[in-house]
Amino acid sequence: MTITPIPINLEDYVLSGGGANGESYDNRHDPSVMLKLYFPGKIQQPLDEMLLAKKVYTLGIPTPEPGDYVVTEDGRYGIRFRRILGKKSFSRAVGDEPWKVQQYAEEFAQMCLDLHSIEVDPAQFENVKDRYLRLLEENPFFTPAQKDRIGRFISDAPDCNTACHGDLQFSNAIFTEDKKYFIDLGDFGRGYNRFDLGMVYVTCKLSKEEFIQEVFHMPKSVSREFWRYFAQAYFGSDRPLADIDEEIRPYAGLKTIIIERDTKCPMPEMREALSSIL
Repeated sequence: MTITPIPINLEDYVLSGGGANGESYDNRHDPSVMLKLYFPGKIQQPLDEMLLAKKVYTLGIPTPEPGDYVVTEDGRYGIRFRRILGKKSFSRAVGDEPWKVQQYAEEFAQMCLDLHSIEVDPAQFENVKDRYLRLLEENPFFTPAQKDRIGRFISDAPDCNTACHGDLQFSNAIFTEDKKYFIDLGDFGRGYNRFDLGMVYVTCKLSKEEFIQEVFHMPKSVSREFWRYFAQAYFGSDRPLADIDEEIRPYAGLKTIIIERDTKCPMPEMREALSSIL
């Protein structure tokens, strides 16, 4: 599919945030328009994300409406979205009101249960197992023997055609007074929900204290509480938390593959969660 990017003037936008792949901007003249602008040199990635965002949106999954594929005068590419006014992420909400951690964790869990119940067309969305196996093959930090063990674990996971967010964490879900939305679905696919839940575990329990404080605006003790309430709401309160943790930990450890791709260095503190595989 050939799509020509629409030229825009970056002077019409004001910087509002940043991430691993680029920056976000708000339109100076229309508060309902936001821009996700990728760093220089990234051309195909924003186009692929826009096309994927449109497919996800048509599934009825609550997510901001994607707009145009755009390019700035200095050659940076991005996507315009319909901005959700008055939004707050679940991580920010928990950081601001830690006494409501159970409420927010249970609401987020229900969003995830709803997402993971949606059947998708396997011809339209990538199997998350295939994505992990491809990233594992490209990873330079695991030995061939380690890759073989991790690859068998991934391949042995159940095959499902249900929705997977791809980067499921409580900062990638937002809400207003009456609606809730998922955001940052650039890795959306289909597959076993444990792959998604592994990322929730990473952000709540595996990440370091300083990272959780800086990125999620709360002490790790609160993020651990979030996971406890989330797990109970998602799996049922009759299932012991220790059993849930044991099941999800290796899927959390798989995120090492993605994190090492982004940081370009080994992450030994993350690999501990892969001990049952390695």
